[in-house]
Amino acid sequence: MSTHPSALSRRAIAMLKAVGEGRAELRCSCEPDLRVDGLPCCDQSTAHDLARAGLVRAVGTPAPGRWVPAELTDAGHRALGSDLPAAAA
Repeated sequence: MSTHPSALSRRAIAMLKAVGEGRAELRCSCEPDLRVDGLPCCDQSTAHDLARAGLVRAVGTPAPGRWVPAELTDAGHRALGSDLPAAAA
């Protein structure tokens, strides 16, 4: 998956925006699942691609199988064209 904004699907961008807005969680496993607003994401394949591309990650170091808040990485912020968090700037 390319991390260039024009190469991301609209669905991938929507998923990144939900993560950036603090509305998403990841279930930590070898292929992390994503849910938004408490509901399972309809496209787990894209969720896996976003995690593998290093655009999203779990907050902290959760135990396998646990749902935890998701966050954008610096690359995820750049892919959306958004400002990096103050601590990363």
